[in-house]
Amino acid sequence: MPHFQAAVGLAGWALDSAQGNLLEAALGLGRATRFWSRRSATAWAAGLFHRWYFNTLVWDTTTWAGVKALKSPLDMWNYQEILFARKPALLVEFGTRFGGGTLFFASVLRQLGGHRRLLTVDIDREAMDPRVAADPLVEVMTASSTSLEVAARIRLLRGQFPGPVFAILDSDHRRDHVLAELELLRPLLEPGDYVIVEDSNINGHPVLPSFGPGPYEAIEDYLGRHPDDFLRDEARERKFGFTFAPRGFLIRR
Repeated sequence: MPHFQAAVGLAGWALDSAQGNLLEAALGLGRATRFWSRRSATAWAAGLFHRWYFNTLVWDTTTWAGVKALKSPLDMWNYQEILFARKPALLVEFGTRFGGGTLFFASVLRQLGGHRRLLTVDIDREAMDPRVAADPLVEVMTASSTSLEVAARIRLLRGQFPGPVFAILDSDHRRDHVLAELELLRPLLEPGDYVIVEDSNINGHPVLPSFGPGPYEAIEDYLGRHPDDFLRDEARERKFGFTFAPRGFLIRR
């Protein structure tokens, strides 16, 4: 059963045939498992690891420079590759929380050099690490990410820091809020700008099925309204096997 063993191996186990049979039985998998395609086996293993990583709350203990980042490290690696490839002048982060992600993005921008700015937006600074506001590359804005003042600030910063924009949406995950964030960004983005919609994995995609409509549904609704706005970067989405942002790697057309 080579494909089954390949899938399990990708999830972190080295099984012989007898062990594979036992796991197959324990998981309720039938003989058809043995005839999976390589892609199906990879997707199965990635989904298994995705559920383990999320459901064991490892993400809640993931840190950058000692500060909680609340992200998948595979996504973070992907993001820094995108940033080096696209070299944005302005990075917009909706949702700061503890600030580990903000400090991570600031460190990448610093490696890029040049004239750049990171605008991070959150309604509450209480949990934010003090190093975030102290970073000279970072501007902290205490406001709703759907407010007109945030839109005005992004527009102003685009003028001061001309060049590509990278935006990451990671604040209130309810569908209506994420959809409002996307609509707010719509007139502010230019062709080639990059948008990440994080945590579209919740509400059963494939984790936390009880959440209710969230980022995934917001993406679907937005693309239903504006089907020509974005190109999905499916290669990036698939690169590391799983992501907390399924369907959420978007390039502005």
